[in-house]
Amino acid sequence: MKYCEHVRDIAAVTPSADGCEDCLKIGGRWVHLRVCEMCGHVACCDNPPNKHATKHYNATAHAIVKSFDPGEEWGYCYPDDMFFETLPKAN
Repeated sequence: MKYCEHVRDIAAVTPSADGCEDCLKIGGRWVHLRVCEMCGHVACCDNPPNKHATKHYNATAHAIVKSFDPGEEWGYCYPDDMFFETLPKAN
């Protein structure tokens, strides 16, 4: 599988929460969850109105997220707009 250059920044992270960290703070709801592969921030996808995963990327430039939904292993790179069925492990 071909990966983008940003996968080199994947770190061994601990998820920051069991749900969208930002929605939990404001009483919001989420549909699907993403975990930042650089810092572990757990945020909601772009389906609900808050779009916290994308907001996290825009605020931090942390490029790679992975699905945080059970049974899903796919990842996504924001700046390269690339979908990956799986991501390499952290270095």
